[in-house]
Amino acid sequence: MALSSDTSKTMPPGARRAPACTLVIFGAHGDLTKRLLMPALYNLVGNGLLDDGFRIIGVDRVASSTAQWRDGLAEMMQSFTHDPNAEFHPASINAGQWDWLAQRLEYVQADFSDADALRQLGTKLPGNAIFYLAIPSRFFATVVETLGKAGVVTQKDGAFRRVVIEKPFGSDLASAQALNRRVLSVLEESQVFRIDHFLGKETVQNILAMRFGNLIFEPLWRNEYVDHVEITAAETIGVEQRGAFYEPTGALRDMVPNHLFQLFAMVAMEPPNTFDAESVRNAKEQLFEAVTPINPADAVRGQYAAGTVEGKPMVGYRESPGVSPHSNTETYVALKLHVDNWRWAGVPFYLRTGKALGGRRTEIVVQFRKPPMLMFRETETEELPPNRIILNIQPAQGLTVELGAKKPGPEMDLTDVQARFRYEDVFARSPNVGYETLLYDCLMGDETLFQRADNIEAAWKAVDPVLQAWAKDTAGPEIYEAGTTGPGGADELLRRDGRAWYPLDRA
Repeated sequence: MALSSDTSKTMPPGARRAPACTLVIFGAHGDLTKRLLMPALYNLVGNGLLDDGFRIIGVDRVASSTAQWRDGLAEMMQSFTHDPNAEFHPASINAGQWDWLAQRLEYVQADFSDADALRQLGTKLPGNAIFYLAIPSRFFATVVETLGKAGVVTQKDGAFRRVVIEKPFGSDLASAQALNRRVLSVLEESQVFRIDHFLGKETVQNILAMRFGNLIFEPLWRNEYVDHVEITAAETIGVEQRGAFYEPTGALRDMVPNHLFQLFAMVAMEPPNTFDAESVRNAKEQLFEAVTPINPADAVRGQYAAGTVEGKPMVGYRESPGVSPHSNTETYVALKLHVDNWRWAGVPFYLRTGKALGGRRTEIVVQFRKPPMLMFRETETEELPPNRIILNIQPAQGLTVELGAKKPGPEMDLTDVQARFRYEDVFARSPNVGYETLLYDCLMGDETLFQRADNIEAAWKAVDPVLQAWAKDTAGPEIYEAGTTGPGGADELLRRDGRAWYPLDRA
């Protein structure tokens, strides 16, 4: 089959095809490559966004041939069609689409720290190249430095060289700063694409469109009207087979300085002058600089014990493979943070994330102040319900607005009602793993959805006091039963402020 394609027939209106490029994936045999990157590239082929000169070189230490690697990926892609739990779950695999991609695959066995091997790899890269580090974080700096020694990341003759770095980017402020120093001693900031797959989700990107593209929202988006904001990323799954990774990491490092802070930035940052990369990232940095370092007294950590989740028994975290039976690693964290700027002064932001909970939701709840009760005092209305805007990210995708409305009948009695927008009701849905936009943007050189060094360090600076306090605290996390809404301390965190979480276990 010739290396040609008719994928332009499905190119989205107004989209530009990415330039010819070789994508070098370090960690070719890893789960990230097989479960997320390859499905995302397959979808980009279907949308006609990859140039006919696009190629993929997989690099790993595992002894394998190109044919063996290609066949293994093909088998994995087919398995997704009958795996309802996979993030990529198409009804079928389009043979032409996959063949177009498969013909452009090549495998190279190499040690990540071998400069001679990477120098030899460089001979296969005549033009544009992107190096994707789909590898454990402990190798990030080493691979970047080795690429530098091999001379393959130097940009010349109009060709770009970029490096994509996955999370976690550091494990605390000091390690993030050290990693940035090592990476930026080899690369220019414009060459570094620190990726957070949450930002690839359409519903996350829609936060900016909703806020800044609709005049009815932005005038209310301030402390004069907002009572508080909740940001939740709740999972029903436990640690499963990832105990060895999760044990030294925990919920705070795994989720807060990256995923949750990115959601926080989308909902709280000032309007950028434009949507170019530097304007958006400058607005994020201004927000992060205004965050008061989190008081450890405003942080709650929990760890799940055995319980029942969605009708199925789940072992406790300490009984999971790769986990110490005496582990103090948190699987749940709730935080309160404050923003010391004109827009948000006095408005608390509550963040929570956890595993093995009774509901799976990623959402942002903006709760507004209650209106005066005086005019309703002589009516049947006992209490005015607060207005809320709920940004639904997953599994529901869309927007919910909660309003007070009069119940039918002769009396003036108000109750909560909801107005809902759901993506699936308006837009056609297609299999998507969240990496498609990010990979395309990297090919196009658009850094808007990628984190800058100062953004990374500012987020770690906010949570560092909590990490330091927990490192000295021998009491450990509060135990909560799997399948519940988390530790009682998280409820107390809001209760002492006269507030309560928006229900996690609602229908």
